[in-house]
Amino acid sequence: MLPIVLHPHPALRFKARPVTRVTDSLRQQAAEMFESMYEANGVGLAAPQVALPYQMFILNTSGDPEQKDLEKVVLNPEILEKTGTAEGVEGCLSFPELFQKVRRARVVRVKYQTLDGAEVEETLSGLPGKAFQHEYDHLHGVLFIDKLGPIGKIAAKGAIAAFERMHQQAQKKGEIPPDAELIARLEELAKLA
Repeated sequence: MLPIVLHPHPALRFKARPVTRVTDSLRQQAAEMFESMYEANGVGLAAPQVALPYQMFILNTSGDPEQKDLEKVVLNPEILEKTGTAEGVEGCLSFPELFQKVRRARVVRVKYQTLDGAEVEETLSGLPGKAFQHEYDHLHGVLFIDKLGPIGKIAAKGAIAAFERMHQQAQKKGEIPPDAELIARLEELAKLA
């Protein structure tokens, strides 16, 4: 399993690089991401959330590891069209136990590649559409807390500050390298995309 990084780890704000080739290593990373996601009871996980700077995310909106047919590995996604708006409660595996209302497009038309090199274009709504948008944002350094309205920002302020304090304390204890080291590692990995 790959450990899921928590806010404010710099990987969460790092703009992911397009995947230019599918390697055995990338396939293995995707498999490990599924393990990490299921362990955390999630339905989606983006590569930056496991400190990998690649335009890749995984989804299984059932959250059930037995339902392999619902697993998707998404590479180099694009959102071609957004229609309508819907507001719903969201959480994020990089912000455990923080849930807030977020407004997103009701329907999205998307395009992406698979690990097998196929190009997929589909229209998504409901949880699959919301999850796709959430994970897509991660690839561009956008977090769900950035999309909160004024009341949501106030409600989440204490929890966000607590995550930031935990990160700083872990760095002081030497459990997490300094941000400059983390960013340098992301830059190195990005060259392998």
